[in-house]
Amino acid sequence: MKLNTYLGITMAFMTCATLAQEIKYADGRPVAALRMEAKDQGVVLKHGDGPDQCDILGAREALIFEEKGVYHLFYDGAGPKGWLACLATSKDLKAWQKKGPMLDFGKPGESDSASASSPWVYYDGREWHMYYLGTPNVSGAPDLIPSFPYLTLKAKSQSLAGPWVKQPDVIPFRTKPGTYYADTASPGHIVKQGREYLMFFSASMKRTLGIARTKNLNGSWAIDAQPIVPPEEQIENSSLYFEPANQTWFLFTNHIGLAGGEYTDAVWVYWSKDLNTWEAKNKAVVLDGKNCTWSKKCIGMPSVIVVGKRLAIFYDAPGGDSTSHMRRDIGLAWLELPLSPPKP
Repeated sequence: MKLNTYLGITMAFMTCATLAQEIKYADGRPVAALRMEAKDQGVVLKHGDGPDQCDILGAREALIFEEKGVYHLFYDGAGPKGWLACLATSKDLKAWQKKGPMLDFGKPGESDSASASSPWVYYDGREWHMYYLGTPNVSGAPDLIPSFPYLTLKAKSQSLAGPWVKQPDVIPFRTKPGTYYADTASPGHIVKQGREYLMFFSASMKRTLGIARTKNLNGSWAIDAQPIVPPEEQIENSSLYFEPANQTWFLFTNHIGLAGGEYTDAVWVYWSKDLNTWEAKNKAVVLDGKNCTWSKKCIGMPSVIVVGKRLAIFYDAPGGDSTSHMRRDIGLAWLELPLSPPKP
């Protein structure tokens, strides 16, 4: 190959790489310039074969927890009557047994009459507390996609596998006009700090994360006046991991992209030494169309759990170039531990 031809190819490659780093969204929303690339394993739970057709139209919002050596994967099953929190269990993250819905729809007029989904759970040493998304509004049939308002509701159980008992008298928090959580105040990861519990909940519009605080898991929560990062970041949902090796918190979240319409286009991670203080500049892409093996445009909500010397990242996606809310499956990706913030 002639030198000038080689140089031309090299310069073209460098230009493409530079342009890839400089891509901006049409509305100017921030980008993550750094990458903390996960290794994708691919689909681990397919929709369609859940009990009583509970996930016949899709499986989304994967939330992973462990109890007595058994992994419990909660996910939103899109069934004939709407979306409900479903459960699948496994001992090895390979073979999964679908258990069906863990919650049912509320009565007409109740806050979860159209959907009871996306549950985050916390064990206080005596019982399990579930905070789930409820809404009385959905799109038209057959998709029945949950729509605003997204509300945080409460249930409890003696075990992750249920039965789960709703607590309609417990109102953790609600949406509030004129705030950053005017349309959405849906549940997120819960961490205990001292005597206080912190929940990193999803808020909109625009989308961001806020911190709600309480000392009583069966009581009300106080919401911080400002979100953890500016709403312009356009992120939703939270899953945290604390790295003992460097005393750093890593918050995994879903980024909302824009290309002919808004959709979840990547898993991002933010990091901080202080749970109460986060900086928007400290972020990186974890999983997107570049390193996902089966979904090249749309990547859904992440949740993480330590498995041996690796961090497992569960997520949902529709596959291919689709950005649809429907017919999604659950995927799994991995990061090696210990985690360290990527360097520029």
